[in-house]
Amino acid sequence: MSPVLRGIIPPVVTPFTQEGEVDLSALRAVIEHLLAGGCHGIFQLGSTSEVAYLTDTQREEILATTLDVVDGRVPVLAGCIDFTAKRVAEQAQRAEKLGVDGVVATGPIYALNAGEEVADHFRLIASAVNVPVYAYDVPVRVHSKLSVDLLITLGKEGVIAGVKDSSGDDVSFRRLIRANRAHGSPLALYTGHETVCDSMVMAGADGIVPGLGNVDPAGYVRLWDAAVSDDWIQARVEQERLNDLFDIVFTSERRSGDASGVGAFKTAMVELGIM
Repeated sequence: MSPVLRGIIPPVVTPFTQEGEVDLSALRAVIEHLLAGGCHGIFQLGSTSEVAYLTDTQREEILATTLDVVDGRVPVLAGCIDFTAKRVAEQAQRAEKLGVDGVVATGPIYALNAGEEVADHFRLIASAVNVPVYAYDVPVRVHSKLSVDLLITLGKEGVIAGVKDSSGDDVSFRRLIRANRAHGSPLALYTGHETVCDSMVMAGADGIVPGLGNVDPAGYVRLWDAAVSDDWIQARVEQERLNDLFDIVFTSERRSGDASGVGAFKTAMVELGIM
């Protein structure tokens, strides 16, 4: 098992041209912006990357470009999001061949699986690659939640190395932190909830995966540095400033969640000259 990746690991936005093609030049600028902000890792091809809208060819182009820009400066995790385990495993093998440091997978999306079937989903993916596998708990997209017991079992088996929690269920995440600690901490635990990062780090989260970190990576790094130094007052001050900034996702009316959320991040980044 690789050493635990800790800190700020933003899920990278995907810039597009007016014609709808991936803008690889702009992507390079975005990644340099994240690295200059002090981020500790990069999560590529997640929900914020609009992975569901990308072809396999575009996914590979994005990963190859990301790895070229990062050039080993920080670990790169690749989202391998697809319907069922065999399709995810193929995505993961391609990502591993390109040189990523770990892969991130949701539970089954289209198939109606439960319980031991979901566990076997992750076991099959892990058996297909030699890099760490991280479970991505995002019920708003998958329409089912990964239970604490399931995640702890897979962690103790060595099937998954960690969990990216984007459930918005902070009670469940706190229960997962407690259960993980009780079982010897087999999992690295990351919150994707941008507005409660200070309290989640205080509770024991190993890192933060904030979509808003594309806009202000340095702010999240300051929050992280304050929290791990037990400077909770400064962590709260930074969190509250970022929460005010997060209001940009609520300004666009009558648009989809993807358009109003990721679109807000991208609009801000254009206004700031990042891309």
